[in-house]
Amino acid sequence: MLFKNKISKLLVMGILLISLLVGCSSGGKGETSSSDINGNGNNGPKEINTDELIYVNFRDIRDLNPHIYGGELFAQNLLFEGLVMITDEGIQPWLAKDWDISDDGRTYTFHIRQGVTFSDGHKFDAHAVEANMQAVYDNYDRHGWLESIRLLDSFSAIDEYTFEMKLKEPYYPLLTELAVTRPFRFISPNCFINGTTKDGVDGLIGTGKYVLTENHIDQYAIFDVNPTYWGEKPEISRIIAKVIPDNQIRALALEKGEIDIIFGTNMIDAETYLEFSQKEGFAASLSNPLATRMLIMNSTDEILSDVNVRQAINAAINKEEISEGIFNGLETPANRLLARTVPYCDVDLEDYIYSLDKANSLLEEAGWKMNETTGIREKDGMPLDVQMHYNADSVTEKTISEYLQGEMMEIGLKLTITGEEEQSYRDRMKAGDFSITFNISWGTPYDPHSFLGGMRMPAVYGDYAAQQGLKEVKKLHDTILKAFISTDEIQRQAYYDYILTYLHEEAIYVPLTFERNRAIYNEKVKNVTFNPSQYEVPLDKMYIK
Repeated sequence: MLFKNKISKLLVMGILLISLLVGCSSGGKGETSSSDINGNGNNGPKEINTDELIYVNFRDIRDLNPHIYGGELFAQNLLFEGLVMITDEGIQPWLAKDWDISDDGRTYTFHIRQGVTFSDGHKFDAHAVEANMQAVYDNYDRHGWLESIRLLDSFSAIDEYTFEMKLKEPYYPLLTELAVTRPFRFISPNCFINGTTKDGVDGLIGTGKYVLTENHIDQYAIFDVNPTYWGEKPEISRIIAKVIPDNQIRALALEKGEIDIIFGTNMIDAETYLEFSQKEGFAASLSNPLATRMLIMNSTDEILSDVNVRQAINAAINKEEISEGIFNGLETPANRLLARTVPYCDVDLEDYIYSLDKANSLLEEAGWKMNETTGIREKDGMPLDVQMHYNADSVTEKTISEYLQGEMMEIGLKLTITGEEEQSYRDRMKAGDFSITFNISWGTPYDPHSFLGGMRMPAVYGDYAAQQGLKEVKKLHDTILKAFISTDEIQRQAYYDYILTYLHEEAIYVPLTFERNRAIYNEKVKNVTFNPSQYEVPLDKMYIK
């Protein structure tokens, strides 16, 4: 297949340096200048340890304060716990042994598990919960994108082991937001600075299964089992998280036995996954579809303000070819914003189908006429030239951009692509300074509510800015909130029907593929599974045999 050959050549031109949706943070105390986990000048232990796992990440763990968004999620998840957890069976107890919800859906009463301490010995009780909740609320401006924060009316420790939250309105996703890795995880109050955490923390002490014992910045971090953990201890007593930014070097390190596992969609390209799935001595695992990889188009752009142009671009993209040519079928084509399997998203929509005839017809209808000399359409003397930005650190985004640049010429649209360093790229997206850029839904368990809720707030991602040219943008955002606070399942579904139908018809988004999480690992690593949240790595469930 010519396209696959072209893509293969493009893929070797870059290095995969992809972030996991949100950033990471400084390892805190315990930093040394040693270059080796044993202090002997090499890159790691030479002997195989049956209760030790060597994990790899593309960057340092950075600031693991659980109340902000800078740290690596896999590391925060090892150290800190929440009141509840998300499992394949739904929301389950964690540091709260059970809870009650009032009939009006506005009061949640949590009964705190007794006998739990932070790893520094500080007692975990309702007062520790209240102190942490206050620390999160102190940073309201940082967390205001969360409906659970905006709808929070009051909270308090009723007694030593009873904690109560009152909401201004019912909010059905509250337990989900309390369960995800941040910001509602608990850190010892002994780590607070000036009674809060918004300006940093003085230590990284949680109630979790592991404690951070060493962090050698940009080299590796060591997590040892928490000796005072209240629950069942994991089989792996030590996790060493190495830092290897380069995709090819990571794969080589796995092959040579220097690391045990590579985990994550953005850590493993499709070719590497397929290679190790067939390599003797190694294994590979693939999750169910998790999130939607997509493009987002700015409706305030002079050209893209016309829905016919946006629909034409949707029709001109061959998702099947992207799925097979770039992802070797690991990511399936997406013809709608959120998969039917996402709660409330099994909505009757007419899927966008690849059709150059339809794309050309829509552009003609919009008044864009082909210039036979240049091959680029024009209208009122203006060429059909659209700017597209991508993360230059992402081989995948670069490859898709270059492919689309060629494909858009088939309908007379000049796609000018520009790659930027990751932080600049994200800053541009949040500021709304783009015509077309990449986007992704938040995946399980955040879809649909967190993904849609983020659309209502400026500077969360690019959604808010991109939607400002829509005629019904206020109604759209108001309806999103109505869906969240509705206690009537039938009415809530009706709200979601409108939201998803309107976004689909307005064609602000171009769904490309449904992402699936992936892992490749030495066959000695057992029970490699996937949590409902794609951003968590269930290292605590694995063992070595």
